[in-house]
Amino acid sequence: MQHSSDAQVQEHPISLYFKIWGLLFVLSSFSYLVDYMQIQGGLRWTLILVFMFLKAGLIVAVFMHMVWERMAFVLAILMPPLCIIVLIALMASEASYTYFNRLLFFQ
Repeated sequence: MQHSSDAQVQEHPISLYFKIWGLLFVLSSFSYLVDYMQIQGGLRWTLILVFMFLKAGLIVAVFMHMVWERMAFVLAILMPPLCIIVLIALMASEASYTYFNRLLFFQ
């Protein structure tokens, strides 16, 4: 029978969390700078999405402890959203193809 004192608890240094919070602050600042600099068009949305995915990745990796988990657990959490993103991309490309064909043949 094991007591709670025998269980190994993995603790991470507080400096790691401070560094990640600082990095999240810097990425948020860059995201706000995109608006402040009045960048327009595709570059604007690309930069906003890149910063958003970087922040989400850091939060999932460190604060949800995905970096230190087993691969099966990580895949169980991350694979469904990734599959949905792939399906959305496929539907978007199919919609563009259908729209193009309608413009081409129904004039």
